[in-house]
Amino acid sequence: MSESSPPPIVEPIPESGAEPSKVAGDLTARIAESSTWVEPLRKQMHRVLIGQEALVDHLLIGLLTNGHILLEGVPGLAKTLTVNALAGCLDCSFQRLQFTPDLLPADLVGTLIFNPGDGEFSPKLGPVFANLILADEVNRAPAKVQSALLEAMQERQVTIGDTTYPLPDPFLVLATQNPIEQEGTYTLPEAQLDRFLFKVKVDYPTQAEERQILDLMATSAKPPRTTKVVSIEKVAASRSIVNEIHIEDSVRDYIVAIICATRNPSGAAARLAPLIRCGSSPRGTINLTLAARAKAFIDGRGYVTPQDIKDLAPEVLRHRILLTYEAEAEGVTTEDVIAQILDTVPLP
Repeated sequence: MSESSPPPIVEPIPESGAEPSKVAGDLTARIAESSTWVEPLRKQMHRVLIGQEALVDHLLIGLLTNGHILLEGVPGLAKTLTVNALAGCLDCSFQRLQFTPDLLPADLVGTLIFNPGDGEFSPKLGPVFANLILADEVNRAPAKVQSALLEAMQERQVTIGDTTYPLPDPFLVLATQNPIEQEGTYTLPEAQLDRFLFKVKVDYPTQAEERQILDLMATSAKPPRTTKVVSIEKVAASRSIVNEIHIEDSVRDYIVAIICATRNPSGAAARLAPLIRCGSSPRGTINLTLAARAKAFIDGRGYVTPQDIKDLAPEVLRHRILLTYEAEAEGVTTEDVIAQILDTVPLP
């Protein structure tokens, strides 16, 4: 071998001759140990919420991936109550921001205050400097506020004057919006929508759940409240294990095939080609993968299944697919398009 030749690549040997099955078993045991906070948090949430199991799990996935979540639903479906209940379960800083048309960026991120004593400007940090942010009725804020929130969501930092300030870690935005009220609202730009891990549609409760809500809430007594059951540090520690959850190459290819089908539907389903104006960005690929790992974690598994991908794809993709005017004229929704893509792309 010449002096310029690179050294041979030697595959690492697992310690103690560990077999793949043993490694998988060790990971499952670590998941069980690290996820002990999941069930207590679920129980606390359901002291306040009736039903909405999928919504609670989506919030847990957001916590584990440090991903922002947009909740959409008509008024009165407990969107704000849900976020407040989650904040009550976590030992972390929390701020609620009520977005209005007259809100200013300084009301969100802070501003510089002049001190007459020394003639200097000092920063006054805004309410966005918290671990958990409830952006209530986020689509009521004007463009400048949305731009300030966009920097916070994507870069996890804000700029005040000439100085950039990092936001706390973790930093999670849970935003709500009303889909039917148009007066006094601003459509969220696509660039900001793409920063949300999920867009979750909050639906009406069933008749049986509605009766339980009546029994629980239709009283003059104070409604039940959640109590702190987990620290934000414990949640952050679980993220390192989430990153170790295994995804087979075939499942990775399945994720990419779904995302590519949103951009080039003619290759998957020709009938969808006239209906999609713009498909998902690569951020959709990344977020679907992260969310699937987090779902496997809260289910106590050390691996991702194709069903995890199918279950989470609507929440990850519904705000990342733009439809044509033809689709809108025919009454086709993004849910319809996603369902057809999932039916067309073959399972691994």
